[in-house]
Amino acid sequence: MKPVRLHHVGIIMTTMERAQQFMEQFGLEEDYREYVDAYQAWCIFTKYSAEESPVELVVPTAGKLTEFNKGKGGLHHIAFEVEDVRAARDEYTAKGMEMLEEVPAKGAGGIIVNFLRPRYGLGVLVEFVEKTDK
Repeated sequence: MKPVRLHHVGIIMTTMERAQQFMEQFGLEEDYREYVDAYQAWCIFTKYSAEESPVELVVPTAGKLTEFNKGKGGLHHIAFEVEDVRAARDEYTAKGMEMLEEVPAKGAGGIIVNFLRPRYGLGVLVEFVEKTDK
């Protein structure tokens, strides 16, 4: 399954204040934010144009994401948009690779997602994103 495009880069932030500071420091504007129950985190997407992909600032409130990078946060994943997240899972599992979820999780902003475990992404956590109707 060939990705349609780079959808976003995800960065874990330890607090909302740090997320705001990051956006201010790099001149990024918030497009929308949504709480994702499956990952116990606020996901803040920045505005983007046709030439660039947004940044996703993930602010976990509980769970494993709070422990990322020994609790310091940082660059977490890259996300590729695909036409069908379920088909991407089927393709990668047929090759003996594991995804994090049995079924896609609801993400922020009308998307469903699944992640390829980092050992199969050559050390990179790769998220597959499918746009759905909100």
